[in-house]
Amino acid sequence: MAISSAQRRSAVVLGTPSEARDFLPVLRWLILMSLTSFGCIALWQLSLFQSMLETDRTHISLLILLLFAFTSLHCLVQNWFVSRELIATRRFEEALHRKRLTRDLDAMDHLPTGSMIARHVSNMVVKAQAQQGRRIDQSVLLRVLINRLRGRERLGLFVSESLLRLALLGTAIGFILMLIPMAGLNSFDAETLRKALSGMSGGMAVALNITVTGIAAALLLKLQYFFLATGVVDLFDKITEVTEVHVVPALEHTGDA
Repeated sequence: MAISSAQRRSAVVLGTPSEARDFLPVLRWLILMSLTSFGCIALWQLSLFQSMLETDRTHISLLILLLFAFTSLHCLVQNWFVSRELIATRRFEEALHRKRLTRDLDAMDHLPTGSMIARHVSNMVVKAQAQQGRRIDQSVLLRVLINRLRGRERLGLFVSESLLRLALLGTAIGFILMLIPMAGLNSFDAETLRKALSGMSGGMAVALNITVTGIAAALLLKLQYFFLATGVVDLFDKITEVTEVHVVPALEHTGDA
């Protein structure tokens, strides 16, 4: 009895396997960001973060970190959107199976309001009514749907490429700062050379810090949006499967009748 009650509590927390799969986009993001946060804490404990911020006179590395943080939050919002749409699509499919709505247009009453599948099915209904019983081809509507879903990844891809450009910019600025002391070198005594070498090392530190920060942030951001793209593909496949198996036959049957 204790085992069965524990299993019931686990089912309440985690949901059914299909419900758990709906939250995979958010779970992937949480796992990746948890590992990233752990790495950032380790770098902070080793004082590497502090030294990076102190040596970066251009503050480009700080700008890179801020862009990474805000874009990561944007990715979380998009993952939550994909999970919510997966839930809406699954519930619509369950309603179709449960009430046997594949033979009429009553399925429209069970569409989640404001969801992507609701908009897609509504467009299919309008197209079916305009075609007056001819075969329904939803390839154009599916192309529009995937373009809308892919549009949610564009900001992250743009920012990740921008972070790489900022890393290159920081590298160039660091080398310029490194060469400035050499340009003003007019004597070769020990004190002058010491100051020149100190300035060169400072410029090299700026270049390396910004390069490492930009490349690491861009890679992590690309990984986040790769997981988001995986969730978008799963959502698109699910909507295509539900509409092809259930909605299209129902609309064609109603048009024939």
